[in-house]
Formats: sequence, structure tokens, C-alpha cells
Amino acid sequence: MKLRFFSWLCAAVCLAAPPAGAADAVTDAMQAAYVPYRAALFRTNSKAQPEAEQAIAQAQQAWKAIAERYGSKPPAPYERDGQFAATMAQVAAVYERAAKEAGARQLAEAHETLEQVRDLMAELRRRNDVVIHSDAMNAYHAEMEHLLGDGAKLLAAPQGPMLLMARVGALDYLAGRLRSEAPAALLRDADFSAHLQAVEASVSALRAAVLAGDAAAVRDAIGKLKGPYSRMFMKYG
Repeated sequence: MKLRFFSWLCAAVCLAAPPAGAADAVTDAMQAAYVPYRAALFRTNSKAQPEAEQAIAQAQQAWKAIAERYGSKPPAPYERDGQFAATMAQVAAVYERAAKEAGARQLAEAHETLEQVRDLMAELRRRNDVVIHSDAMNAYHAEMEHLLGDGAKLLAAPQGPMLLMARVGALDYLAGRLRSEAPAALLRDADFSAHLQAVEASVSALRAAVLAGDAAAVRDAIGKLKGPYSRMFMKYG
């Protein structure tokens, strides 16, 4: 009963209370549905089994409400997108697969599956010339993941520090876009500013370690990139 009520409430929020500064009804609804989606990502990554299953169910319900309202006849700027309904169905299928994986106690697999929702929503917006701050968050995340996966290997390679600095430069640029692309309302939010400054500081620490040629400090700084971003993403992604 509690889950059904929360799911109904989440769906109502998604469709009735668009976030400040959003552009259109569909994007507003998708941004509101991003809140339970982020919770599902967090719960599956934290290995919290019951909470992960509940979070996925809530995200599913929020998406179902959007698909039922807009799936067959989306308003502008999505009204000419011939792939709109297909994308709605693809996202729903991703949630269904993630729910099955979570139910089978495969939370790592469910987390990876859920990552596809972010990409599908981003591509939907891109096709329809809709740009929001989440796009800057996603771009930073993609480059950060490259550094987390390849940073140590780059450091050990011939000319490794130079190759690594190129990647750090890209991350630094994308961190700058987290600020330059943020709506004015977010920039006035002290909590958002604190999260953003923590992300910027993590990139600055990595750049300083690479410039100093301190391999141990570089590895430590790479390991400290994810925490500030994850905390920012959970609230403002």
C-alpha cells in the first residue's frame, strides 16, 4: 500500500509540478521523473536490495505516467519526432529489465541497465533541440568514467602524464560547463554551489597532481573524482 501511494504521488509530481526553469511540458515531466531515476541508480549501486527494488518500481511508475499522458501525442517540441513513442517504449523496457535483474539480486547488472535510461532521454532531447543542465552533467560523467577506468593505465604508459593531462583538460572543460550551463536559479542556490565547488576542487586536485608528476597523488585524486560528482548528481543531475 505504501509503495502504491508513493508511486501515485511520484507520478502526480512528474505531471503536475514541473521544475523551475524548465522549457516545456514533456521535458518538465521527464526532469521530475529523473528524481526517482537517480534514486534507483543510487540504490542499485549501493547494493541495498529492498530499497533498490522499491526505487526501480517508483521510477517505473513515474515513467509510465509520462508515457500514458504524452506517448501517443506529444506536444511541442516533440510533436514531429517520429521516434518519440519508440523511445518511450525503449525506456519502459529498460526499467522492466532492471526490475527483473534487481529481483534476481543482480544489482550491479541492474545498475548498468539503468544507465541506458540516461542515454535514451539525452538522445530524445538532442533530436528535438532541447538542452538542459543534465546534458552538461552527463557529458562530465562520461569523461569522468573514462578517467576512472583508464587513468592509472595512462599514467603507466609511455608519455603517460602528457596523455593523462589531455584527459584532465577535457574534464576540466566539462566541469566549467557545469557552471556556465547552470540556470541562474541554480547558481543562486548555496547548496548547488557547494556541490559544484567540490566537483571543481576534485578536478583541480587531479590537475595539480599530474603537473607535479606525483603518481601516488594522481591515483589518489582519480579515486576522489566520483564522490563529489555522485553527490551532486543525486540532487541536481
